[in-house]
Amino acid sequence: MELTIDILIREAREFSQRISSQEHPDLFGVTDGKAVGTYVEHLFQSYLRSKYDMTVGSSASGLDLPSVNTDMKATSDARPQSSCPFQSARQKIFGLGYNLLVFVYHKQDIRNTCRLQITHCTFIEAERTADYTITAQLRDMLRYQANKDDIMALLYDRNIPGDDMVYSALADEILSHPPQQGYLTISNALQWRLHYRRVIELNNSVGGIVNFVWE
Repeated sequence: MELTIDILIREAREFSQRISSQEHPDLFGVTDGKAVGTYVEHLFQSYLRSKYDMTVGSSASGLDLPSVNTDMKATSDARPQSSCPFQSARQKIFGLGYNLLVFVYHKQDIRNTCRLQITHCTFIEAERTADYTITAQLRDMLRYQANKDDIMALLYDRNIPGDDMVYSALADEILSHPPQQGYLTISNALQWRLHYRRVIELNNSVGGIVNFVWE
């Protein structure tokens, strides 16, 4: 059976419940969040591969799940964030160009083993992966008939990575194709830092973002 987005979302929920009920002795004493995240991501890849026809990627090649244009992130509930490679300033305004599947976990070492509770699981469509603040500002400006100079001034003010040529091209694209409202918080670092607290608290109130929550 071929993996689809609908199946991916359903299986992510099943997987989250399953690993939350299991013990993970290999993670006992592990404090490196990246190592824990990689463990969860590889476990889900293996889980899917055992059931579906799909392509599995890697951090070196790009997306974790290229056949459904989706990247996975597993992050601690103490500070739900991660980073991804920087491609262009356009990502902050028009999205990353791919879907995100985010697992938020709570890790607890007990005796000689580890419990890994998935507290939230969120699927974010590519169109919703832009930065919340700047897309909200741009959409508000466009409602009030902002022109190219207005938009370029905002890009300067927000220190969006780029020069006059980049800003000019972005402003033209924003005017011709207004961005959708994004829901990530994306820093301006050369490697994007993505903050997920906003999306994991949406409670399925926004199209294109699916949340599962367990207490």
